[in-house]
Amino acid sequence: MEKIPLMVENLSKYYHERKGESVTAVKDVSFRVDQGEVVGLLGPNGAGKTTTIKCICGLINPSEGSINVFGQPVNKRRPLAENVSAVLEGNRNIYWRLTARENMEFFAGIQGIPAREARKDIERLLDMFELQDKRDVTARKLSRGMQQKLALGCALVKRTPLLLLDEPTLGLDVEASIDMRKFILDLARDHGKTILLSSHDMNVVEDVCKRVLVINNGRLVADEKIGNLRKLFGVHSYEIRIHGLLDGSLFREFKDLKVEERDGHTILTGHLSSSDSLYRLMDVLRENRAVVEEIKSMEPDFEEIFLKVLGRGR
Repeated sequence: MEKIPLMVENLSKYYHERKGESVTAVKDVSFRVDQGEVVGLLGPNGAGKTTTIKCICGLINPSEGSINVFGQPVNKRRPLAENVSAVLEGNRNIYWRLTARENMEFFAGIQGIPAREARKDIERLLDMFELQDKRDVTARKLSRGMQQKLALGCALVKRTPLLLLDEPTLGLDVEASIDMRKFILDLARDHGKTILLSSHDMNVVEDVCKRVLVINNGRLVADEKIGNLRKLFGVHSYEIRIHGLLDGSLFREFKDLKVEERDGHTILTGHLSSSDSLYRLMDVLRENRAVVEEIKSMEPDFEEIFLKVLGRGR
């Protein structure tokens, strides 16, 4: 029977302050990640994303709940290094004074991989990340993008089936970020890796993840496929083009509508909470003798969906 790569059940983490008060970082979070999935972990700063990932790594102990990786329990006394690799907070898990090659050799060594086998993997990863001509350059002298690629290389040389990526595109330029997205997709599709990815970059999550977990104030407020979220929040999204310029105050009751003036037209864009809201808007336009030239349904961008989910989860 195939074991689930990652199962988190009722995870909570509290931090105690000097005055005896406690701060809740994560509260009663449960989810699973299946074989070959790339799952996004989203939330604003301080939501509990990094705490969750560090608990999964065994770097900190949860206050309550359990974490199992391929059926084995994880805790601080027994971290599962043989099954999990993590790239935490961008490029911070590499050693600045070691070269690119030496970094990979070090991480392969602590995993117990024989030097001859590791050598083959390192050459392949250097090629894959286009780091061959930088193999003997110390990590601190590499560009931010190359450091990110090296951090991923150090995680992959360990050959673990589960990858935890915390902000893997942080600080990358557009081209490097696109390359990183393609590589993450390849890891899951061609190499069978299971990936939990935390990111503030909505484009990254939308491009590489088919499912997303949203954490807000330490609680899980959504666990949905991206397509389902789009359907949920896209049904009542519109762009309405009106001939002439109208007073924006006419639309005050429609709080999620944006009013713009463009080339002698009034453009309304945004969400309406229901079909009744659309009918009410049409009544307002008729009462003011507005000439509607076009109404089209819009698909909201993922950042807009994310903000809607956070609002619902408060």
